[in-house]
Formats: sequence, structure tokens, C-alpha cells
Amino acid sequence: MTVYIIARIEVTDPEEYSIYAGQTMALAERWGGRFLVKGGPQTVLEGHAPSRHVVIEFPSRPAAEQWFNSPEYQRILPIAQRSSNRDLVIVEGI
Repeated sequence: MTVYIIARIEVTDPEEYSIYAGQTMALAERWGGRFLVKGGPQTVLEGHAPSRHVVIEFPSRPAAEQWFNSPEYQRILPIAQRSSNRDLVIVEGI
């Protein structure tokens, strides 16, 4: 079943965050991931939205978890954690 990693991100250090963000697409593709949303302009319709949203489609929950837990992703994850405040979830598609 297709799953999505959805991230709500408030970038606190754009320069450092760009180092992380510049590596994520190629890594996700190794596990069948495809970015559907990666930042971009947004219009808030209700509530408060962080400065950045990301949606990555994966072919399965194991693929998404393998990507997240991979040594390659774990190596760059501290960059994101230092340079942003984030919420990440895996959501099953319909």
C-alpha cells in the first residue's frame, strides 16, 4: 500500500537546512520515494502553517521506514534537526 511521509517544517537556519534538503531527493529515490511537495509557495486557509511542507510518496511502509532508518539518511538527519523544528508522520494512502 502506498504511504506518504508528511513533514511540517519551520526552518530556523536556511543556509544549513539547504545542505540537508539538497540530499534528500536522491536518497528517497533509492527506496522508491518520490517527492510530491517540497517547500514552495503556500496559502494558509485555516490556522497556522509552518514555513515549509514536504510530502514524499513511497510504495510501502517498509520502504519509507527503510529510507528513514538508512545509514545514509541518518547521517544527514542531524543537520535537519539542528536547522529546523519539524513534525514527520507516515500516513497510509487510500
